[in-house]
Amino acid sequence: MIFQRQQPLSTSIILKRVRDTFKSIVDHRVIKKCDIVLSDALMSGLAVFALKFPSLLKFDEQRQEQHIRHNLKHLYGVQQAPCDTQLRDILDPVEPAALYPAFHAVLQAAEEQNILDSYRFLDHYLPISIDGTGQFSSSKISCQECASKKTRNGDVLYYHQLLAAVIMHPERKQVLPLIPEAIRHGDGESKNDCEQAAVKRLLKRLHQDYPQHPFLVVEDALFSKAPHIKLLKSLGFSYIIGVKEGDHSHLFKSVLEHEENETMEGLIETDKKTGITHLYRFINGLELNKSNPDVIVNFIEYVQLKNNEVILRFTWITDLKITEENCTDIVRGGRSRWKIENETFNTLKNQGYRLEHNYGHGQQHLSTNFALLMMLAFLIDQVQEIACLAFQKARQRFRSRTSLWEHLRALFVGYYIDDWDSFWRAISNGHQVARLQPRAVEIHDTS
Repeated sequence: MIFQRQQPLSTSIILKRVRDTFKSIVDHRVIKKCDIVLSDALMSGLAVFALKFPSLLKFDEQRQEQHIRHNLKHLYGVQQAPCDTQLRDILDPVEPAALYPAFHAVLQAAEEQNILDSYRFLDHYLPISIDGTGQFSSSKISCQECASKKTRNGDVLYYHQLLAAVIMHPERKQVLPLIPEAIRHGDGESKNDCEQAAVKRLLKRLHQDYPQHPFLVVEDALFSKAPHIKLLKSLGFSYIIGVKEGDHSHLFKSVLEHEENETMEGLIETDKKTGITHLYRFINGLELNKSNPDVIVNFIEYVQLKNNEVILRFTWITDLKITEENCTDIVRGGRSRWKIENETFNTLKNQGYRLEHNYGHGQQHLSTNFALLMMLAFLIDQVQEIACLAFQKARQRFRSRTSLWEHLRALFVGYYIDDWDSFWRAISNGHQVARLQPRAVEIHDTS
């Protein structure tokens, strides 16, 4: 399918919108002449993650060089960049919610390009995958937002986790991250309790921020609980959620009864090339459990067989009515939950963003704010990969994203750059590399 879009976005347009939101944040510090404005600090932090600097120290080592100051000003609008200590001190007390409008600005730009329409699935739904991931852990460093747990040897481990939500599509490689929710101190004693508490805040915020979008929430079996499903329905969200027999004996007993009575509907497809048989079986209108007979779900099972042996088996529940016409798409939607693992967390941890690296912890919100800036940089990269032609041409020159990031950062620290268009053209078209020449040394006759 070909999606019609307006004139492609440019990096400069996206960053200007982000900077405008940063400028609107009220700075509660006592401003002096020597103080660095908050928007400069935030854009400097964004530049660290956009350029994939391995640490704040590496960024700080070169920020005072004339060409670096030139590049920060012309590419990111930074008039004065803070040192690493200043950056941490400035961003630590900033409320994370103050950064949320920057995400909205980027997604608004994407929506204006009809990018979100290209993610519609099952007619009109906008599928989002939700899951949690680790961000930071230490037995020595902690802050007011750290969660904690005792290790086997009795020590206390402090940690940060994020609950992320990304717009995704089974046929699209890029994901569009929404504002993540920090899993914070007091959310619960176990992983399950923490994520269940955080997901309530995240879903309510999504409903408030994007009431016009019919979200289809795709989650793993951790969220196959009646209170969570009731929350989804109260917010107007549809869902496809993994379900396990060990957690829902009543549901699977009903499924077994339908199987024995041969009242399950289904579809069988065989791939002649691979010899793999795809079996889809489903039942509409089952009780989730005895305690919540009012929670009615639709059940679907997907099995892969080869030579009559089971290769894969997945089961989900959904509020979507399942038919022979849509059962294959519902399974595709359920299986695409892995995009939050493969295209999101794996990318953030292993492809230059360094999600688990401690850029700075602070005493208040610094760790969370750095995670938000990193996710914002990731969102900008994903939007550019979809809609920015200059970025796309530069990306095509390299086999991996990490190679592009290395080249991008090398040019940033080595050359004067006046604007993003010339920056991307230099990468995509090839640039003239200066040849280092030894400086002439005068030889004095000392005889």
